[in-house]
Amino acid sequence: MNIKQGLFIGFIVAFFILGFVSMERSMPEAKEDRIYKAIKVYSPYQLEKRMGGLTIVDTRDGTKEKPSAAEVLFRMDELDKKWGKEHLRVEGNDVFVIGDNNQTVTKIFIETQKERDWLHKFFGI
Repeated sequence: MNIKQGLFIGFIVAFFILGFVSMERSMPEAKEDRIYKAIKVYSPYQLEKRMGGLTIVDTRDGTKEKPSAAEVLFRMDELDKKWGKEHLRVEGNDVFVIGDNNQTVTKIFIETQKERDWLHKFFGI
């Protein structure tokens, strides 16, 4: 193998490694499906499709946020985390969803320790 072939193969390998690393960094955090879906029902932030991508809509006041396509899932996670710190409370084996007027909206049972750890890690509660 001569130098040109070595450089060509090196560039291809570097390209694939950088592509893989950038793909990993662009993925949002992994979530516990059961508990996340149960909590997400009460979150005021919803994704709305538009011509240029996705828009995040706050259903409380109708404000829309239009982050770039690469940032939309990260921004959605940020908004959910902020909302969760204010409106979620863990007591025993239950997660309580608290409304804007400090009343309990619902109670969701935590089935596993993995779900409890995810709540602590993701929402900081």
